[in-house]
Amino acid sequence: MNQITPVVKQLLIVNAILFIAANFFMPILNDYFPLYYFQNPAFQFWQPITHMFMHGGFSHILFNMFALYSFGSVLEQIWGGKKFILFYILCGLGAAVLHTAVNFWQIHDVVSTLTLNGFNENEIFALLNSGQIDTRWQKYVTQDGIQALGSSYLSVAVGASGAIYGLLVAFAFMFPNAGLGLLFIPVPIKAKYFVPGVLLLDLVLGFKGAAIFGSGGTGIAHFAHIGGAVVGFLLMWFWKKKQFDQFRWDK
Repeated sequence: MNQITPVVKQLLIVNAILFIAANFFMPILNDYFPLYYFQNPAFQFWQPITHMFMHGGFSHILFNMFALYSFGSVLEQIWGGKKFILFYILCGLGAAVLHTAVNFWQIHDVVSTLTLNGFNENEIFALLNSGQIDTRWQKYVTQDGIQALGSSYLSVAVGASGAIYGLLVAFAFMFPNAGLGLLFIPVPIKAKYFVPGVLLLDLVLGFKGAAIFGSGGTGIAHFAHIGGAVVGFLLMWFWKKKQFDQFRWDK
């Protein structure tokens, strides 16, 4: 088993403390620490950071913390604590940015349609803030579009998954032939195939807006996963290029 490294250990402790506090002692944290859409009055400037330390349930935090321990400890041993925490936080922020950007596109695609048909934008957002809709919207926007508008505006994002996906990408960069597996796949798959496969699945489910099994939404911020992975990839590419440039003979 991997030895728990100092920064990973601290991250595990912080996540555990906030999970216990939010669920048993300080439920008000659930109002202030998750990530709200930036035009929602509940949004606060610290939420792009704090959301990655909040979790929606026991299985959610258990999976993320196991992945943090499994991949994070290996990477911290190689990079050191400062580089590791920088990578982790930047991937978490990347997850928040892409998740918010997708919500912005979904919300303003519908809002633009409604304003072009005579509805006032301020009144639209006032109704959304009260959790209501105008039934007249259905004349111009599909039911799925209205549901997407409401869920994108009112829903919150929590979890370390975006940062974890960044760690997965980094691990695949550094150990491409390491075997990784899922509970329902008994045969280990090389990291260089496993990680792109997981990301492709997230991308498909993100656009489809449905779960792997059954119908309906997943309740998972798939594009947050993609955002964390993209930042992780860019950081690894930049660091690898920078390392290569240091040893160029013609510089």
